[in-house]
Amino acid sequence: MFRLFERTLKPTATTGATEPPPGLVAFYWHFARQAKGLFIGLFAAGFVVAVLDVTVPVFIGRVVTLVTNTKPEELFTVAWPMLAAMAAVLLVARPAAYMTQQLLMNQAIAANVSNRIRWQNHWHVVRQSWAFFQNDFAGRIATRVMQTGPAIRESLVALLTAVWFIIVYGASSLVLLASADPWLALPILVWFAAYIVMLRIFVPRMRDKSKVMSETRSMLTGRIVDTYTNIVTVKLFARAKDEDAYVREAIDQHTGRFHESLRLNTLFALTLILLNAALITATGAFAIVLWRHGQVSVGTVAMALPMTTQIVAASGWVAWQITSIFENIGVVQEGMMTIARPHTLVDAPEAPALAVSQGEVRFDDVSFGYGRESGLIENFNLTVKPGEKIGLVGRSGAGKSTLVNLLLRFFEVEGGRILIDGQDIAKVTQESLRAQISVVTQDTSLLHRSIRANIRYGKPEATEAEIVRAAELAHAHDFILDLEDQIGRKGYDAHVGERGVKLSGGQRQRVAIARVILKDAPLLVLDEATSALDSEVEAAIQSSLGTLMAGKTVIAIAHRLSTIAQMDRLVILDHGRIVEQGTHEELLRANGHYAALWRHQSGGFIDLDDQQAAE
Repeated sequence: MFRLFERTLKPTATTGATEPPPGLVAFYWHFARQAKGLFIGLFAAGFVVAVLDVTVPVFIGRVVTLVTNTKPEELFTVAWPMLAAMAAVLLVARPAAYMTQQLLMNQAIAANVSNRIRWQNHWHVVRQSWAFFQNDFAGRIATRVMQTGPAIRESLVALLTAVWFIIVYGASSLVLLASADPWLALPILVWFAAYIVMLRIFVPRMRDKSKVMSETRSMLTGRIVDTYTNIVTVKLFARAKDEDAYVREAIDQHTGRFHESLRLNTLFALTLILLNAALITATGAFAIVLWRHGQVSVGTVAMALPMTTQIVAASGWVAWQITSIFENIGVVQEGMMTIARPHTLVDAPEAPALAVSQGEVRFDDVSFGYGRESGLIENFNLTVKPGEKIGLVGRSGAGKSTLVNLLLRFFEVEGGRILIDGQDIAKVTQESLRAQISVVTQDTSLLHRSIRANIRYGKPEATEAEIVRAAELAHAHDFILDLEDQIGRKGYDAHVGERGVKLSGGQRQRVAIARVILKDAPLLVLDEATSALDSEVEAAIQSSLGTLMAGKTVIAIAHRLSTIAQMDRLVILDHGRIVEQGTHEELLRANGHYAALWRHQSGGFIDLDDQQAAE
């Protein structure tokens, strides 16, 4: 039975291909409609449970009336059908309705709906542009993705279960007590009016406090994750106390917001207690006075008091449910700040996949400046022939990495276009574009998975032999065999830690190169690919890079000029412009910009001060 309900909705069965809308109601409906059958069922089950709950005080009143008005020896003879019906309701119908409600709420909705929302939110967020992730804490983004799903589910469930208790309990209590005597309904009418006023005063304030508290909680999480992610930097600079202060400030701010929210909760609880006490006292007093004057029976008194007690118990639950609804709405609104944002980098409608037959790359009158009026790159033109290996040289800020980021379409060009084999990369799918380009960066980060999984990331269908071969070509196989993680996994099964922190810089770089070797894409970008390697290992890997570059179009960036001196062509950049280009020998003979860099670098690195002096 559990599995029957658990299988009604598979969280990962659908993707978030449809963009979450920015409006609050539309945002809720975007996810609720995907499980509307379950929510309708929960709504109906809640109605049945509420109706059956109201029968309990009615049954008590009927039993008291029977006992007081019927002779003991005639009780079962006369009243057995009514008593049997009451027993059937209490023993069969009420548990069955409650069980159905719980199965829908817990087995069908709780995990499935929450995780479907999380899955679709992640699907949408992970496809945001690189700039999107650069502008926020990874921890805060993750927190919003994780919290929004349960917040939507909890608020919808609370709404669908609480609404029936308000309607059914209120209406039935008024009808039943008013039918016995209109005066008995007066305390409930006054109580309901005061209850609604109380909710109207407190709930919006709780919602606003919840939203602020959710924002400060996300900020606190983001700061903590930022510290943990950069723990090596924290320790290298001995800045633990500064990080303490950074996090302490966020904790103190969150504590203050939490206190403000809890003050409202305490005042709300106190007001509700006083209101409920007044209801019980007034209803009991009215019932006793009316019985004393013979206007109601003892059975009516027996029904009125437990019904009032039941209303009081339900009122607390309903009030906190309503509070929970608005608190969760605050969490959802905060989550929408990250989730309900359109993608800034999207594929053109019906965009085809990139087809690389030769590997020509052409920058055609490209301009880009990160949105600034004066661009970093203006009217840039460069053609890389099929199979040509070029090196981009220039000081920091010359535009080398920007050109690579534009080629990978991490940013849209602001003018001109980039063509691969004559195809405008803005008009093909991003996935197919990046599938055709292998990149080895200076700052290599690995996934917190096994060595095997990290290398196989370049080619998911790769065999074990292909993985080992790639590792051997990258001179990584030997050290991989000696690895062992903290729970005893060895070799290719060993996990590397977050961002690969358990490996040295050179080891991470070699695993990354193995991954690129396995990917074997026709276009290759090397961004300081051997910067983290010692000289001996670098010399060994240079031969592997030669194998890797064979038959490919290569764009390499390096400050260590000796690593790119053998390229077919060197392109010297300055402030986003090409100032020289040619082979290493041609440029040395020209005795210009590149020759000055070559003469003035020390240990194979560009000396920036000397470079600027040479300019």
